[in-house]
Amino acid sequence: MKRFALSILAASVAAIAIVPAAYAVDFDQLRRENLDKDAVDFDSVRRENLEKSNTAKLDRLRQENLEKSAVDLDSVRRENLEKSNVIDFDQLRQENLEKGAVNFDRLRQENLEKSNAVDFDRLRQENLDKDAVDFNELQREHLGFSLTR
Repeated sequence: MKRFALSILAASVAAIAIVPAAYAVDFDQLRRENLDKDAVDFDSVRRENLEKSNTAKLDRLRQENLEKSAVDLDSVRRENLEKSNVIDFDQLRQENLEKGAVNFDRLRQENLEKSNAVDFDRLRQENLDKDAVDFNELQREHLGFSLTR
């Protein structure tokens, strides 16, 4: 029995190793055939684009744009970073609260406290007692099973 199992295992391993090699694709040959059919030669297109990008000198173009009064995004970024280090957001929040602005922290806490006090199961049962639609029952009727509970 063990010999039979081992021979089956050996045959399976050999098949797994040999069969994919029989179906192997020669991608170089396929590429040559496509090029012979006037297909796009992506290798040459890539080389052309690289040659164009090397001649563009992006730093020179950036400098020319700056000389034309274009927006210097690097300096704007530095200025914004410097401003953000100076602004005290906690102080601004406190000033807004003193001006009567909405205190979102307090509202969030109140809403959390209210949600803990609401018994949603009791409300669902009250709605069902008032002949409200029982969505769980509709699911069971139409699907044959309930997605909840």
